[in-house]
Amino acid sequence: MSEAELLDLAARAIDRDTWSIARLITLFEDRRPQCAADRALVLKHLERAGARPDGRFLGMTGAPGAGKSSLIGRAAQRLIESDHQVSLAVLAVDPSSHISGGAILGDRTRVRFPLDERRLFFRSQASDQELGGVSRSTFQAGRLLMRLFDLIVVETVGIGQNEIEIQYIADRVYLVMQPMAGDQVQFMKAGIMEIPDCFILNKCDQEDATRPTYHALRVSMSFARPGEERQLPVLLTSAQSGAGIDDLVADWKSVRNGHGRHSLLDREAYYFQRWVRDEFGRQGLLRLQSSHGSAVDFLRKAGDFDQAQLKFAAEQAN
Repeated sequence: MSEAELLDLAARAIDRDTWSIARLITLFEDRRPQCAADRALVLKHLERAGARPDGRFLGMTGAPGAGKSSLIGRAAQRLIESDHQVSLAVLAVDPSSHISGGAILGDRTRVRFPLDERRLFFRSQASDQELGGVSRSTFQAGRLLMRLFDLIVVETVGIGQNEIEIQYIADRVYLVMQPMAGDQVQFMKAGIMEIPDCFILNKCDQEDATRPTYHALRVSMSFARPGEERQLPVLLTSAQSGAGIDDLVADWKSVRNGHGRHSLLDREAYYFQRWVRDEFGRQGLLRLQSSHGSAVDFLRKAGDFDQAQLKFAAEQAN
């Protein structure tokens, strides 16, 4: 794309034109080195127009069948009905086939936003067979969306207990569970129990099954997270009946109005190291540390995330 086309897309994206945002996300997901300069140009234009990286990230994780997508869809619509100023984007990561490499992107079928509502946006991403629950492009898409929306919900793949990567991007992590998800032993051995800031017991309209699961979860918390001084909240919700949706929306609003868990530099440093590891392996990480000290130091010297990628790639080519 020409510079004029990029600037036109950026201008339209500020007005939350869905097609323009989707085109720009495709640019941010593109891992070819020549796209870094285009991304930097778009971000520079957005910030000149007042679109600052102030959006907050909400991580929604949990096993398949817990009802994450339906819950997100219902809560997102309730959010914008209750506040006419707020905007929200959903970034849903779907599993990729280890055989074909393709992805069905099925979460999109469970979240339906009004076509004329520009304050809501939905994007599916294939996991690209990455472990950890998010794809290699999730942070890149988030860099754009955090300048256009107040809240960005990242829905993880939903495969199992190793979905802990979300903690490095989200300001608040929610673990969505369903009744009869497990007993105390299951909860204690689940590694993902160690990262949420809030638990959501969804499908609470199944009352007979919800009650024992709720008590098992409460009992297990002190064992699964020894030394934890906070009393972590457990929200009871149902996307079907609407129960507890207002509580979830209120929690989302508290994140929007509070301080973020991670600074932009923190996130960039983590994902820059991850990019170096993916592209150049352990030797690349060692060269980063031995020649430049840390990812933060390198980012500061380079000026921004995109320039850091270009500079480091050029160094490795020489």
